[in-house]
Amino acid sequence: MNRWKRRSAPAWLLAAALLLTVVASPAAPAKEPPAANAAVIRTWNDISLATIAGPAPNGVGKANAEAFPYMAFVQAAVYNAVNGITGRYELYNWNAKAPQGASPEAAAAVAAHDVLLEYFGTGFANSTDITANLNSRLETSLDAIPDGVPKDQGIRYGQRAAERIIDLRTDDGRNAPITFNPPNPTAPGVWRPTPPAMAPFLVPWLGFMKPLMLNSIGPYDPGPPPAIGTATYNTEFAEVRDHGVNTNPNTTETTTGKFFSDIAPARQQEALRDLAQRKGLDISDSARMFAAVDLSLADALVVVWRAKYDYGWWRPITAIRESGLTTWTPLIGTPPYPEWPSGLSSVTGALSTSLTLMNGAVDLYITSTAAGLPGPPLTRHYQTAAQIQTDVINARVWGGIHFRTSDEAGVAIGTQVASFALAHYFAPTH
Repeated sequence: MNRWKRRSAPAWLLAAALLLTVVASPAAPAKEPPAANAAVIRTWNDISLATIAGPAPNGVGKANAEAFPYMAFVQAAVYNAVNGITGRYELYNWNAKAPQGASPEAAAAVAAHDVLLEYFGTGFANSTDITANLNSRLETSLDAIPDGVPKDQGIRYGQRAAERIIDLRTDDGRNAPITFNPPNPTAPGVWRPTPPAMAPFLVPWLGFMKPLMLNSIGPYDPGPPPAIGTATYNTEFAEVRDHGVNTNPNTTETTTGKFFSDIAPARQQEALRDLAQRKGLDISDSARMFAAVDLSLADALVVVWRAKYDYGWWRPITAIRESGLTTWTPLIGTPPYPEWPSGLSSVTGALSTSLTLMNGAVDLYITSTAAGLPGPPLTRHYQTAAQIQTDVINARVWGGIHFRTSDEAGVAIGTQVASFALAHYFAPTH
């Protein structure tokens, strides 16, 4: 018996020691994926905006409505490139697995670069400058990442993510030769080009483009605007006539009207970059936020542009001048497309709703550089969706370019689209 105890004691002690080691030792922390600096998401969002909407030599200066789909294409590719590696969120219409240990930072930069190069590297007078700039910016991004297998794998996966989005958007209706030709172009209520530019309907094909997420735009159709002569129309006509005129002495109204004339899409994207940095979002959450917002904005505009085309409703400047006030002029310039429903209101509804669903609040600091604002660039902080939605509805009336119901309908469309997006896409994998 004593002999058994002497022989068994070391084994028992060893087993106990091993057990204590297993119980007492904390679990090893999950390793951060190689080269996963979230700043790459903000950097390439900025580069994308400058390429798509900025001036030459490094941008093509696409008008604001047309810029939104291309921003969405970039952010969708970046989202897949990052989350295909980190595994944090479900991929957008893709199921390609990434190599284990690949760099999401390298993948994000390459995905953004390749999508931009696909659409703007040829076909424009300044495409050579654009290509050189994009290649230079990509080299800078990749130089910040240590050489090795993770970087190489990230580069290849980013290329695949870009190719997937490009394939998905092939023959999606962009640039289709669609024109707006109403049967009676001068009838009351029918939209026609507005002074001073008298420009034709801008990018009418946008209303016929294949959405990025919506199965159909039919359920989001706002229906026709309030008819001429109805109580609602008469009330809203008088409101925009009296409050949207360029001689309105109310500085609260004119400041708000001018503020919102200069926020889409550049100021919105700036505010999103600021939010991502302030909140310290990691690379997965940053990619998700930009994708969820920008895809929602793009789909909201598809719905809005189709309604603009289908209902072809006239702008306040046309309605008011034809009523006899022939010199009436709005506070801000009237954009070249029909009035119903409001595009800016729709993207504001989508922006504020998607942020609220993801983060519990809007929490955006938006800075406007619009001409005519008092003093230096004006910044407003919006904490809730209701705050920014109320301001944009008022702003478009006080700017003299929309009837109030049009803005309310636009906000509702954006809210519905963003709600659908977050219910069906960008979900956590666990």
